[in-house]
Amino acid sequence: MGLSVAPVWGPPGLLLTVALCPALTLYLAEALAPAHRDYCVLGAGPAGLQMAYFLQRAGRDYVLFERAAGPGSFFTRYPRHRKLISINKRYTGRTNSEFNLRHDWNSLLSHDPRLLFRHYSRAYFPDAGDMVRYLGDFASRLGLHVRYNTTIAHVTLDKDRQAWNGHYFILTDQKGQEYRCSVLLVATGLSVPNLVDFPGSEYVEGYESVSVDPEDFVGQNVLILGRGNSAFETAENILGVTNFVHMLSRSRVRLSWATHYVGDLRAINNGLLDTYQLKSLDGLLESDLTDLAVVKDPKGKFHITLKFYVEGSNQSAEAIPLPQDDSDNFAMRVAYDRVIRCLGWNFDFSIFNKSLRLSSGGEFSKKYPLVRPSYESKGSRGLFVLGTASHSVDYRKSAGGFIHGFRYTVRAVHRLLEHRHHGVAWPSTEHPITQLTSSVLRRVNEASGLYQMFSVLADVILLKENGTAFEYLEEFPMQMLAQLETVTGRQARHGLFVINMEYGRNFSGPDKDVFFYDRSVGYTEDAWQSNFLHPVIYYYRHLPTDWPLPRPAAIHHIVEDFLTDWTAPLSHILPLRRFLENCLGTDLRSFYAESCFLFALTRQKLPPFCQQGYLRMQGLVGTGGLRQHRVESGLLQDYAAAGKRREDSGQRPGFHEPVDRPQAPGPLDQPLTSNKEEL
Repeated sequence: MGLSVAPVWGPPGLLLTVALCPALTLYLAEALAPAHRDYCVLGAGPAGLQMAYFLQRAGRDYVLFERAAGPGSFFTRYPRHRKLISINKRYTGRTNSEFNLRHDWNSLLSHDPRLLFRHYSRAYFPDAGDMVRYLGDFASRLGLHVRYNTTIAHVTLDKDRQAWNGHYFILTDQKGQEYRCSVLLVATGLSVPNLVDFPGSEYVEGYESVSVDPEDFVGQNVLILGRGNSAFETAENILGVTNFVHMLSRSRVRLSWATHYVGDLRAINNGLLDTYQLKSLDGLLESDLTDLAVVKDPKGKFHITLKFYVEGSNQSAEAIPLPQDDSDNFAMRVAYDRVIRCLGWNFDFSIFNKSLRLSSGGEFSKKYPLVRPSYESKGSRGLFVLGTASHSVDYRKSAGGFIHGFRYTVRAVHRLLEHRHHGVAWPSTEHPITQLTSSVLRRVNEASGLYQMFSVLADVILLKENGTAFEYLEEFPMQMLAQLETVTGRQARHGLFVINMEYGRNFSGPDKDVFFYDRSVGYTEDAWQSNFLHPVIYYYRHLPTDWPLPRPAAIHHIVEDFLTDWTAPLSHILPLRRFLENCLGTDLRSFYAESCFLFALTRQKLPPFCQQGYLRMQGLVGTGGLRQHRVESGLLQDYAAAGKRREDSGQRPGFHEPVDRPQAPGPLDQPLTSNKEEL
């Protein structure tokens, strides 16, 4: 059966057009509208994949955009000499997976034990190609929603009161297709080479493009600008073939084993320090690069001079004055064959519209976008920065710019988003107060997030009313402690403990001698002077309201330990338990039923363990010792003695004293004379 349509210019056709016009307009509007996602993630590097994993496990609507054909595109090129400086410690002697992550700096967090980096490389410092392979498997095995070969070229805002954050993020790709997102998670890393503008900078080769073949540097004089790991990595590659390598930077070299910051110079790359200090021609110099200039002579050699010599001058290269003209022992008076720039990387702000106000100036305005302690942009609500680019929160303080650190900050961001947009409270576990000491000890001895993100992420213990129980929250951003109730959905009405890992206050720094003779602390009374990473517990009666944290009601340092194993009964456990007991005004020990009965007779307040035991209706088996105590206290008659008299006088010949059947031997009745007895 056919369907006839009247001409549009006739009255029936006109009526049909008018009737269909609103529906047609709505259909076209919906067809042309940008595809919507609740969460958009930019960049399929480690941080982007980690966030995609958490979103997928939570069943959220998300998409991950990646400009390359596969994940981890940064590692296909960098580091240029292919050796990562993130350690891959495959053996620890432990079977605890959380503890092992403390020493695995490459794995992402997942439920799949196959996706641990130790299955991908046997090298302690693995090859970058292994990281590319690992990230590819992480994305494919977990079925993450990644749109490859999609370059987001522009991001802007579309204000809408109905949106989660009062606006949507509109993303435009290289083909002009638009996507609309409620929340934008930027994990693009640092990708723009850091350039310094000075006369002659056009002659400088960049780390991103310079040859990595040592044969190209045979017999040459080389000057490297920079003093980070990329600079020393480049020098390490050519030390054996060059005449010499000079390294010039604005400030002195910072060694990671002195600063305890993994982004500073690592020992694996510091061969030039040996050759400099042992006077084998190579050397380090400090000067502000913006005060210098590079001059190229007719032979193609490069000379270092001062910037004010060349400014406003039209002289030929031969006529430009050189510092050695005035000072004949000028350190860089030699000519160089190559000048290489290794000055690190900056965040790419170019794709973000000014309406997002992603950077608002400050110390990190060029290198990092400015973010809050929640990793949310200071300029746009709902825009979060993840991974290396989020390092402004803990720059030079912790490991938030590296995989082994930001895998935990990404998880913290996800937990914040779960509560903000889906009403899911921050994960927690509730325990009776008698398990407080053991809970703290378990975390400080096993937790990787606390260990790697020291002084940034902390565990928080929320005490319940009457101090009978507590709620344990893991790896909460310390700088957000004042907002804890708002952002977690948990209540902190009866006091709290904050468990953090810290280095000694005066132990880290480029000018510190971290190998001085008495560098370690071994006595519990000196625990507050511990230098190496150790647990610190803060007690607050009320939730702090600002940052930096105010002075706590009490503070406890667990003395540093050479093995980072805080399980010594006298040095670690006993002082911690006493601290917690003093804060709570109670006894946290466990007792046998007989002791609980004795306490009931002699104390006004029972220890929590005994209270909980009675609530569970745990009985008490009579013992000879208990009966004797009752007799001595005058509570009961000495029936045993009376029975003995009857037996001696021939009465009740069949009477027998009941056999003692204690559940377990009771604690010492005598006063404690040592810490060992108390334990």
